[in-house]
Amino acid sequence: MHCATEWQASQVLAAPVDRMEEVGLQLHPGKTRIVYCQDKWRRGSYEHTSFTFLGFTFRQRGANDRDGRTFMRFLPAISKDAQKISQEVRSWRVHRQIGLTSAEIIRRINPVIRGWMQYYGRIYRSALHPLLARINAYLVQWIRKKYKRLAGLKKALRSLAGAAERYPPSVRAVAVDEFSLHDLVIRVTRAV
Repeated sequence: MHCATEWQASQVLAAPVDRMEEVGLQLHPGKTRIVYCQDKWRRGSYEHTSFTFLGFTFRQRGANDRDGRTFMRFLPAISKDAQKISQEVRSWRVHRQIGLTSAEIIRRINPVIRGWMQYYGRIYRSALHPLLARINAYLVQWIRKKYKRLAGLKKALRSLAGAAERYPPSVRAVAVDEFSLHDLVIRVTRAV
């Protein structure tokens, strides 16, 4: 619930607490709190300035206005708790699946990545870049192990970038936006 003042927020918070007690339930005190939505216009300080809800952490983040200038807004992005997704990616052991073809790997991981992108990528998509870079790193390792002629890192990176361009969006696992061979940075804009 959004309120204009802290006093108003404490009054609004008391109503559900009372209602829950009437029906014999209790709000979790660690999860129920007043959060200050700090951004460009609200610059005050408060004990709690972020919260997590449904896999998103709402907190102050950078945003761009229509003219491209950066300013601070109170926005959601994938939460650190939802970063357990990294454990899921690791459990796939893609880099060890050298017996599979690229089409089989894409068929296995594409629906999962698509679901994550549709849910977590709706707002503040750039927060997913580290996760998607990790998936790309596993794909590069798979390429290097599967194809001995692409064992060199630069060749494997070029191969992944080429595959992202060759496959239609409905088939490819991840679309590589740009990559730097020197910094080994692979930025992903969308998974389809």
